[in-house]
Parts: sequence; structure tokens; C-alpha cells
Amino acid sequence: MTVRIVLADDQPLIRAGLRVLVADTPDLEIVGEAGTGAEAVRLVEDVRPDVVVMDVRMPDMDGIEATRRITTARVLMLTTFDDDEYVYGSLRAGASGFLVKDMALEEILSAIRVVAGGDALIAPSVTKRLIEEFAAGPGPRARPAATPSRPAGGVTEREREVLTLVGRGMSNQEIAGELFISVATAKAHVARLLAKLDARDRVQLVIIAYEMGLVTPSTGGSTT
Repeated sequence: MTVRIVLADDQPLIRAGLRVLVADTPDLEIVGEAGTGAEAVRLVEDVRPDVVVMDVRMPDMDGIEATRRITTARVLMLTTFDDDEYVYGSLRAGASGFLVKDMALEEILSAIRVVAGGDALIAPSVTKRLIEEFAAGPGPRARPAATPSRPAGGVTEREREVLTLVGRGMSNQEIAGELFISVATAKAHVARLLAKLDARDRVQLVIIAYEMGLVTPSTGGSTT
């Protein structure tokens, strides 16, 4: 099945580069382009894509507000290393992933497929900064580990273990190896956590793990 994509970036050269990249990929199709956040929101309503590749900084309406308003497509944010102070706000707005613009082109294509498939992804360099900003840095994003802000009602002890490992950035396969369970069982635990914690995807489970005090910067992993 072809993944339908909307590109939202105020830099025409960025959009052109992604357009050329996707044009040679039979399972991906660009169905629209936008130069502002407001245009992206309108375009998504019109063409109903599977994934929006969204720049963080755009005129008229930034990528965070646009992501908050988009409910019918999954959003993959594009940023530069210096822009990653926007990561937490974007994930809170519902983004399913975060990429750095200087990543290899094949990695960007792979990320689009991952997000379209219902999973989530954050570039390793961005994840490290997210962990530090959220769990240790000053300001409203920081949460003291001793006072988790989200209740864990209905979450079993095994599910707490799985959530901790998700928060450290482990894949289902890595979780299975760590807990000596099958990959299918690890996947089932993650699915139950998504339902019990009303999380949209794996990225939000990472955030919840920090909010519950299960993971700290010293224990966090490099990917999600």
C-alpha cells in the first residue's frame, strides 16, 4: 500500500529535495505541499494524507500548532539540532516522530514508513536532548522523579518494567531480550500500555515513563 504524504516546509529547496527523493520510491507518494502551518492544516483536511512531514518553524502558524490541529494524519517533525527546544511541545501536540534535517535520505524515508505503520521515531541526537530537557532541565518541562505527575492506575508490575524499557528507548526485540520474553509478548505489553495510558504511540509512552519517574537522564536510551 502506498503511503500518502504532505510536505510542509517554508523552504522550497527542502520540499524540492524531499519531492525528488520520494519520486524514486514506489511505496511513497507526495499528495500535497504547504509553505505554512495554516496551509498544512487546510491541505490535510482536503487530501487526507497518511503522514505529514512538518517543519517546526514556519510563518503564519508554526509546526507545533499545526500538529495540534491535525487529527487525521500522523505527523513527522523536521528540525535542526539547534531547534530541538521545540521537541517536547511538538510531541505534546501529537507528533509521532522527530527527525534532524541533516539525517541520511534513506533514514528519512525509513522514518516515514515507521510513522505510517503506527509506530514512532525520534532521531538519536534529539532523543538525548529531549531526555535532558524534560527530566533534568529547568522550566515547566522538567518533572522531579520523586513526584510523578501521571497516575499508573491499572498498570501491572510487568507493564511498569516494559514501560521503563520503552522509556529507555528499547525496541520490542530489545525489551524481549532484557525480560526473557518473546517479541510477541513484548509487543502485547506495549499495546496494553498504549490502551491503559491513553497514549497515541510509543513516543508518548516515553514521555509518560519520564512523568512517572521510571526513567531519568542517566538511564535513558538513544532511540525510541
